[in-house]
Amino acid sequence: QAQLVESGGGLVQAGGSLRLSCAASGRTFINYAMGWFRQAPGKEREFVATIGVSGGRTDYADVVKGRFTISRGRASSTVYLQMNSLKPEDTAVYYCAAGGYGVGLRDYYYWGQGTQVTVSS
Repeated sequence: QAQLVESGGGLVQAGGSLRLSCAASGRTFINYAMGWFRQAPGKEREFVATIGVSGGRTDYADVVKGRFTISRGRASSTVYLQMNSLKPEDTAVYYCAAGGYGVGLRDYYYWGQGTQVTVSS
């Protein structure tokens, strides 16, 4: 009955910003690491960012370092992805996930349904 729901996606001009949110329903994820992945048309789902149980440990894909920031709420019921200086190549469906901290799809056990981010030139 656990569920993750993403929100905050949309259409934005290149150079703009968006903030994605992921909310837990059915249970909390206080003992889980959280991650963000994305999938563009015709491409495999790829790692974007992850954050540890306490919120102090983070890791990012090289292509988003310096532009994206992952964070989680006080009770670890929510996780956020602040995206700045967006580029057209950031266009994808973004997915929230809960798991054991890592950069691989197999490190995560619970997944949201995704939110579309489109960056125009």
